[in-house]
Amino acid sequence: MQVDGRHYRTIWPTADGRAVEVIDQRRLPHAFEILRLEDLESAARAIETMVVRGAPLIGATAAYGLALAMHVDASDHGIASAYDRLFRTRPTAVNLRWALDDLRQRLLPLVPGERAAAAWRRAAEICDEDVEVCRRIGEAGLELFRKAYAEKGEKKPLRVLTHCNAGWLATVDWGTALAPIYMAHNDGMPVEVWVDETRPRNQGAALTAWELGRHGVRHRLIVDNVGGHLMQHGLVDLCIVGTDRTTARGDVCNKIGTYLKALAAKANNIPFYVALPYTTIDWSVENGADIPIEERDGREVTHIWGKDEEGVLREVQIAPDETPAANYAFDVTPAELVSALITDRGVCEASREGLEELFPERQAGVGPA
Repeated sequence: MQVDGRHYRTIWPTADGRAVEVIDQRRLPHAFEILRLEDLESAARAIETMVVRGAPLIGATAAYGLALAMHVDASDHGIASAYDRLFRTRPTAVNLRWALDDLRQRLLPLVPGERAAAAWRRAAEICDEDVEVCRRIGEAGLELFRKAYAEKGEKKPLRVLTHCNAGWLATVDWGTALAPIYMAHNDGMPVEVWVDETRPRNQGAALTAWELGRHGVRHRLIVDNVGGHLMQHGLVDLCIVGTDRTTARGDVCNKIGTYLKALAAKANNIPFYVALPYTTIDWSVENGADIPIEERDGREVTHIWGKDEEGVLREVQIAPDETPAANYAFDVTPAELVSALITDRGVCEASREGLEELFPERQAGVGPA
């Protein structure tokens, strides 16, 4: 995607092949800064502190983190140690485990001297595959957008509501839920996006609004509690969100607040779509209630970052000194509230039958996991 006329991915290898560089998403939208990750620990910390975030990008960063670890210790013990360190960084997004399992499976049969180069190549392949997968998600979602726009029977903009950030900043490029929006915009369709602020980390305000603006897509920022009101008053044509983990029966785990938007959409007969790559499907979990929900530092709730009138980035406290905070990072939207899943293999019903129709190899317990 474009930033001030230059194409960027969210993660890329350095020319010397000894490090990767990433966009520091904690500094957006007020500062565009690039960080260099040179070793396992810097990659793990980047995931933990949300320098990088979004399920596909977490997986890509973990892959490069394991590859960097192989430059230091490419033994079986080195693989196991790096795997464990990276696996502990974020508990909810399944892409993390998928990427680590993929590399471990490929590296263990090799002799230690071959592992660093093989890991580096595979990490790059995972990034390239993610870009292609997201492009295909965008094409599948674009057909739904075209249908919705045609059904309006008028030349007014297609009004889309999204929650959190599921754009290119959450992936390697293109994004998941935002990919159809970008493609519709590029296709000449008038699209207007309602952007939930997405408390407590404000990924909608800081990230989605920023990247939509850089690409020239019309959008308006709203507080999280406005979505239901907009739907009641006919100001939303469809909702589309991403997911950090989707169960075998189609339950969707996404950023906290997604479930409430799905309920409002259901009550107002508005399509609620979820866009996801195959790497986000957890075939080992049937029920969304079994997904571990990350609980983050309460300071994210009691404090907020922003730019003051002098242009200085500051953190300020917004709660009383003595008030503790609960900070659940994700919630689960049951499959029955999801109108359809938009995958890299097409669109399907949010159900085990729907997913297995697109991924028939899973019926035998093989294939993408």
